[in-house]
Amino acid sequence: MKEGRRIKTLNPFYSIIPYIMVERSDSQNTITESFDVSGAEKLVRRLRTEGYDSIGILHIVIAAYVRTVSQRPAVNRFIRGQKVYARNGIVVNMAIKRKMSIDAPETTVKMKFEPSDTLYDVYEKFNRLFMETVEDDGSGNSTDAVAKIIGYIPGLVKKFVIWLLKLLDYFGLLPAAIREASPFHGSMFITSMASLNIPPIRHHLYNFGNVPIFIAFGAKRPELVLNEDGTVTKRRVVDFVANLDERICDGYYYASALKLLKKYMTSPEALLDPPAEIVEDIR
Repeated sequence: MKEGRRIKTLNPFYSIIPYIMVERSDSQNTITESFDVSGAEKLVRRLRTEGYDSIGILHIVIAAYVRTVSQRPAVNRFIRGQKVYARNGIVVNMAIKRKMSIDAPETTVKMKFEPSDTLYDVYEKFNRLFMETVEDDGSGNSTDAVAKIIGYIPGLVKKFVIWLLKLLDYFGLLPAAIREASPFHGSMFITSMASLNIPPIRHHLYNFGNVPIFIAFGAKRPELVLNEDGTVTKRRVVDFVANLDERICDGYYYASALKLLKKYMTSPEALLDPPAEIVEDIR
């Protein structure tokens, strides 16, 4: 299946931006935000009593992103060959450790979602893929398999192979098997610092591939809020950092999408039902 379709009705100004800012490292913007986690914690407690034993904040963040894409599809665009494309489907990439130890190997999983997916769908798809990955010795993971093959290539030849892959990717000729295995191709890359109990990292975007958004979120922390009546309320929040490729849509659109994302993470009950409407990207 093709990764996406080229958008042909862009404003002329935005059609030339990818020629000015050629690499994602030229065009990445970073925003740091936080959301009140009380609503998410309440929903997590409820769903765990209903049998969703391992559900957590990570599932809610991913589901909130999927729902945001269903309403603001332009954040699911990507750049290829200095052209802007609308992606088919939603692909969320995540690096995970098979065991929580310093020496445990790390791998990358690619989760595929539909704009109509609910929190329940995200939970099932994520957990199924996660369990398959942690129980695998690496032989069944396509990302590990491709990396292993390239790793065997001698240094100078390897440099040429990577150059060739970048060239093929530029023209949209990268073999589907490599693209499907690549952690550098997808809608969004997410990383959780919560299990490490540290703040979210400000992670760069990769020049290779086409991932336009990198989201990192950290551990829960207390925050004091000054109310209008002068009283102080203590709440728990989660900080997150979004690194964004500004070439795929304008700042106003990004701001609107980030507000939606925060809304769904703060009040995730809406994620239990499919969206009333799915918005399609422009042609």
